[in-house]
Amino acid sequence: MGFVFGVVVGIVVGLGIIVGFVRCENARAAQRSQLATTIAAFARMTVEDSRKILPPQFYPSWLTWLNSHLTKIWPYVNEAASELIKTSVEPILEQYRPVILDSLKFSKFTLGTVAPQFTGVSIIEDGGDGVTMELEMQWDGNPSIILDIKTLLGVALPVQVKNIGFTGVFRLIFKPLVDEFPGFGAISYSLRQKKKLDFTLKVIGGDISAIPGLYDAIEGAIRDAVEDSITWPVRKVVPILPGDYSDLELKPVGILEVKLVQAKELTNKDIIGKSDPYAVVYIRPLRDRMKKSKTINNDLNPIWNEHFEFIVEDVSTQHLIVKVYDSEGLQSSELIGCAQLGLAELQPGKVKDVWLKLVKDLEIQRDNKNRGQVHLELLYCPFGMENSFTNPFAPNYSMTSLEKVLKNATNGIESNANENAATPKKKEVIIRGVLSVTVISAEDLPATDFLGKSDPFVVLTLKKAETKNKTRVVNDSLNPVWNQTFDFVVEDGLHDMLIVEVWDHDTFGKDYMGRCILTLTRVILEGEYKERFELDGAKSGYLNLHLKWMPQPIFRDA
Repeated sequence: MGFVFGVVVGIVVGLGIIVGFVRCENARAAQRSQLATTIAAFARMTVEDSRKILPPQFYPSWLTWLNSHLTKIWPYVNEAASELIKTSVEPILEQYRPVILDSLKFSKFTLGTVAPQFTGVSIIEDGGDGVTMELEMQWDGNPSIILDIKTLLGVALPVQVKNIGFTGVFRLIFKPLVDEFPGFGAISYSLRQKKKLDFTLKVIGGDISAIPGLYDAIEGAIRDAVEDSITWPVRKVVPILPGDYSDLELKPVGILEVKLVQAKELTNKDIIGKSDPYAVVYIRPLRDRMKKSKTINNDLNPIWNEHFEFIVEDVSTQHLIVKVYDSEGLQSSELIGCAQLGLAELQPGKVKDVWLKLVKDLEIQRDNKNRGQVHLELLYCPFGMENSFTNPFAPNYSMTSLEKVLKNATNGIESNANENAATPKKKEVIIRGVLSVTVISAEDLPATDFLGKSDPFVVLTLKKAETKNKTRVVNDSLNPVWNQTFDFVVEDGLHDMLIVEVWDHDTFGKDYMGRCILTLTRVILEGEYKERFELDGAKSGYLNLHLKWMPQPIFRDA
């Protein structure tokens, strides 16, 4: 964590020195004067106008100039910033100190003699109230960083951080724009994107692998600290002019409700039997913000039906990440595949039902291997929309955002409940009602009999309640028509789901043909709908269903 934080602080200090030096000495160097004029112009003009001042063909020479001067002042930045960085970083490392360690502190910290280099630059429009500059940065540094660690057993070890390689995008935000020198009130800086962060750990005079789990624990602590302290949307605000800049600091802007429904056609990682999949879901990869599902043993088409809630800080740039693993018991789990969805794709207050294709790597997507798909239901609720949702508990009982939407859809009661008030008890919303399902027909079912026909029937199962119904058998048909209606008493619609399976009837048994898995979210929100569903696990086939919801919401103490 320390070396990356040091690079960032060094860059900000260095840029500040460069800008100040240019402005004070602009009469002595035309090139420096041009850069100062450019920065001042950026602070007062639109991006389109700024590109006229600094056209793309000027970027290489400007970056060369910047890298040259950063290299010259780097020894002074290193000397001035090292102690400051050390005292700033140690509390953050302490926050993420692994449980197997009693203490984690720096005994030595310097940034080294190698300055970072900028390899690209871009300007982002900020609605006229600010200017955002993104600089692609590369650093293969030689810092001298030694961590003094003490284990719970009392063993003290000096651990050296070596072979550091870092590539990322460094973001500078000049905001707000003002009419006095230097043209902006504050600078916010952050690591917009980490493309690479490599380093090794070595016990001085020993072998770190002698203590099992120590290497992974320290490496995880460093990466967590980097993520939580300096990686976007976290940002550091440096005031330039007197004023209140609290609005520039990181603040939550909403809540993302995620229902992890199921996955299908997962890659089998086991030699004997099938994978035992579980999913890890997160927006920011911090240990206390990552959610893990239960493990479904021996199943390549697992059904989780689990609900999670996440804090959102920047809808425009953040993504929801899903990683599916094969559990290996006491051994390390093996990644089956991962997927992501930009939060900017979500419409506030509207449930989005989506299937995401799993890939090997989110950054480098080169292979076309089928690793399976994961099914999610998503609802993004920005803060400030609460008044349009319903909370039946006044004034102090809280609900999740999805519960508010569901409750609003069922009875339309309005409330001004205070979501942040402390309460000794929480009420849990139970969406109760009657689900009416009409199995209309099926189309293009796969043939299972020798004569090219099937004798299909449908089994409907309410998963949580374990209630089942089935249709009659339609003989010798690949396009059967049933038009049969079944009613289910649903005790908890928010957490239940309907599984609809199609089977072929045989004299001595039955053959599985395919299934549809439906959460009850849509029918609860819309009240009624009719749709044609593709059968999962079948070569072909569709099922036509009509669903209707008759609500009877109740509430109970959690």
